[in-house]
Amino acid sequence: MPERFIDLRSDTVTRPTPAMRAAMHDAEVGDDVFHEDPTVNRLEERVAALLGKEAALFVPSGTMSNQIAVRVHTQPGDELICDVDCHIYNYEAGGPALHSGVTCRTLDGTCGILDVTQLEDKIRPDDDHQVRTRLVCLENTHNRGGGRIYPFEKIQAIHAWTRKHGLRLHLDGARLWNAVVATGIPAKQWGALFDTVSVGFSKGLGAPVGSALAGPRDLIKHARRVRKLLGGGMRQAGVLAAAALYALDHHIERLAEDHRNAQVIAQAIAQTPGLQLTPPEVETNLIWFRVRPEVGTANEVAAALKEQGLLVHAAGPQTLRACTHLDV
Repeated sequence: MPERFIDLRSDTVTRPTPAMRAAMHDAEVGDDVFHEDPTVNRLEERVAALLGKEAALFVPSGTMSNQIAVRVHTQPGDELICDVDCHIYNYEAGGPALHSGVTCRTLDGTCGILDVTQLEDKIRPDDDHQVRTRLVCLENTHNRGGGRIYPFEKIQAIHAWTRKHGLRLHLDGARLWNAVVATGIPAKQWGALFDTVSVGFSKGLGAPVGSALAGPRDLIKHARRVRKLLGGGMRQAGVLAAAALYALDHHIERLAEDHRNAQVIAQAIAQTPGLQLTPPEVETNLIWFRVRPEVGTANEVAAALKEQGLLVHAAGPQTLRACTHLDV
């Protein structure tokens, strides 16, 4: 077994750089539950400005950001609409039902991308027998969609539709920074189309932990209360916020390098018999591919690659994912 590995399982495996560690060491701190941590305050102001929102809230994880958003937009008995492969539905432990009493109505997107025409007849009637449709959640970039970037014009159409029908619109933007770099569309323009946006710091940006939820000031005030309810209130959190601030300053533009590396890997996979890119186009830093049964199972291929010093994620019986990042 090799002593060192190239770890392509996820962009969450990154470690803080020496410069990021220095920023964390030197961070000015206070008690954030009392609104007294100056570094957290700076981070929240920075994120709000980047996304064009009135306020933002620093939380420990993207799952918590998303679940807080669901909670502040809905009441028990409501329904949210999302793509069947999205993170909120698949990877957050049933949070909408558990924390908010909300059901998920899932639609089959194309590589995670919904079109407004799929939504147009999905609002429940105003009837005592029915759940109340209140929220639409999108994911950009889309993990299980192969790192697909949501076409901006599709979100514009969904935004207009939600405004017309009085629905709220939330973005799971854990990898929004990748979409910003790949398209050149500023985060503020993406943010303008949503009521709330969650963004991540511990994936492509390489911070050890953290996410932020941005939106209107009154909603973020409510979100702060829900964060406390969920156990997410942190004290001297400036040590962590400093890492996120450093990442915003130094690690966004370099995501283009991850995208280039992903293209190299995708080309190699496309030229390898028995492997198939799914989807065939790689737009950002995520490469999803299938293993033909005659080659073996995903677990068998992952084990064979591990013997060669390469770690990938077996995401299904015949499906693998590779992910480029700061440490590759």
